[in-house]
Amino acid sequence: MSSDAAPAEAHGKTIDKLVTMANQIGKFFAGQGPGAAVSGTAEHIKKFWDPRMRAQIFAHLERGGGGLDPAVRQALENLKDVK
Repeated sequence: MSSDAAPAEAHGKTIDKLVTMANQIGKFFAGQGPGAAVSGTAEHIKKFWDPRMRAQIFAHLERGGGGLDPAVRQALENLKDVK
């Protein structure tokens, strides 16, 4: 494996973890209704995610946001517009 592949692979794993975490947050708030899934997820990410984590998930969203649940995608879009 080349030295270029290792950072790319690590970056992919980081994104996968962030997508999983964001979707888990969305699923938690979905139990409170569709609107809460969007607003609750956005508020949680705004309050508790490190700015580097937010920057990575926003960059992932800009690249298509693969793997993000619809409510989470909407929460990130809303949050991105506010930041």
